[in-house]
Amino acid sequence: MSLISHENPPRENPWLWSLALAAGLVGWVALYRELPALSAALVRLTPLDPASPAGSALAFFFYDVPKVLMLLGLIVFAMGVLRSFFAPERTRALLAGRRAGVGNVLAALLGVVTPFCSCSAVPLFIGLVSAGVPLGVTFSFLIAAPMVNEVALVLLFGLVGWQVAAVYFGFGLGLAMVAGWVIGRLGLEGWLQPWVRDLLATAPAEAEVAAMPLVARYRAGLTALGEIFGRVWIWVILGIAMGALIHGYVPEGLMVRIMGAEAWWSVPAAVALGIPMYTNAAGVIPIVEALLGKGAALGTVLAFMMSVIALSLPEMIILRQVLSLRLIAVFIGVVGAGILAVGYLFNILF
Repeated sequence: MSLISHENPPRENPWLWSLALAAGLVGWVALYRELPALSAALVRLTPLDPASPAGSALAFFFYDVPKVLMLLGLIVFAMGVLRSFFAPERTRALLAGRRAGVGNVLAALLGVVTPFCSCSAVPLFIGLVSAGVPLGVTFSFLIAAPMVNEVALVLLFGLVGWQVAAVYFGFGLGLAMVAGWVIGRLGLEGWLQPWVRDLLATAPAEAEVAAMPLVARYRAGLTALGEIFGRVWIWVILGIAMGALIHGYVPEGLMVRIMGAEAWWSVPAAVALGIPMYTNAAGVIPIVEALLGKGAALGTVLAFMMSVIALSLPEMIILRQVLSLRLIAVFIGVVGAGILAVGYLFNILF
């Protein structure tokens, strides 16, 4: 089914639609800002100690579920409206760029300035894919957004100094660009889920896009919201629930033993240990600090950090609704290889 509707009854006033949407956006922002306080209040209503593993997991769940669902709803609606201004083929041509990798550079830089964790970045990834943005370009954003954002860099600077933070920034940004470029060159659009391919196949032509009235564009956003949000929301909840359980029961002692080992297998073991976990850059930095304080190797710890925030299992559960298992495996393989290289290199340099 096409997401574009040409229905625009004469009685519908585009100004009233615009005012209603503006009021809704104000309410969205107000609610979003209160999510930390609301999640803490909900935990206090339970008999759990907020500092206990169970209380920490529950607070994480109460905060991240509405946060990611609200981001998903807002971004999918916005991308649905934006898509009504650009035919997917035009968008693809614009962001792919004539020179190889230009779109990957732009997408990775966009990821740097968007302070999203891996699951929060998925809604924008879905919106970009549904708008016809090249697959490799969207992956550059998906990798850079959680891994190389300003929060991670500032906290890393305070923890280990500007030299390490600068090298991390360079390698993280490079990994996002190169991995996205490689995935794009493989031509794996056929490995998207069938409903995503159908979405792109039923997109309007350039002439239809240009002639669409404003209310029809708003309706396109609502239609996109209903179709995409309806397919993904339950998997968002399930993915974050799994991440919350792991977040509340981080096996710090085991991690120190693995990452303090000076064996070749410590870096891949740290990556394998990080993938099932889920937190954002700000949440993983205290773990990084504790591990370094107990003698863990810097490269091994950074490889763990990158795997937690760029290859989290909850993120993969949500992405499964958009990507086939084969495409997820390629994504994990390409990004995982880059993270391993960064881990070994940091262990040599520092």
